[in-house]
Amino acid sequence: MAKFSKGILGGFSGKVGNVVGSSWKGIDYMRSKPNKVNDPKTEAQLTQRQKFALVNAFLKKIKPVIQAGFKNNIKRMTAFNSAMSYNLKNAVTGSYPNLQIDYPAAMVARGDLIPGQNALAESNTANQITFSWTDNAGIGSAKADDAALILVYNPDKDRAIYIPGNGPERQEESYALMLPDTYGGDTVETWLAFVSSDGTEASDSTYLGSLTVTEPSP
Repeated sequence: MAKFSKGILGGFSGKVGNVVGSSWKGIDYMRSKPNKVNDPKTEAQLTQRQKFALVNAFLKKIKPVIQAGFKNNIKRMTAFNSAMSYNLKNAVTGSYPNLQIDYPAAMVARGDLIPGQNALAESNTANQITFSWTDNAGIGSAKADDAALILVYNPDKDRAIYIPGNGPERQEESYALMLPDTYGGDTVETWLAFVSSDGTEASDSTYLGSLTVTEPSP
């Protein structure tokens, strides 16, 4: 039985025939009951499920980064859901059952803030990655005190190390990120973005490439 919350013209919760009423984040909506699926294991369905599981697992590892980088991207959608939507459509490659994250296409931040210029990630010192960029404050919305959002993801270890938008300022132009000793010799994926000092704006993330972490000298 459905329950009306604001009279006959308002939203309702519950079920009327094949229509279900509910509310999410203060927004009333209706949806039809899903039809029963006779074969829930078609290749298309299995592909979509694997894509969802793959992207969901990746984004959960970097949730603080996503919350800073996507929170203002789409109204009436959580930061995580916004990141899921984008990366499901754009950042999965391969064919079922051999799907994988397309790291160069993955976005860990999206927004209208001006991204870093001439951004680069290098590992010339043992267990360390140096991120560098050119201070382009004053161009568009870029400001000197915008904070860097830095991400290093290690696919082999399935671990992420990040600074989620509270790192060095744009005007500093570089930052040396120390990694665990066990990362020496590993191949990692790297990204850089910027977040405004008040956290209300973010730039698109820039994929800085795949690199091998320098090992300590024997």
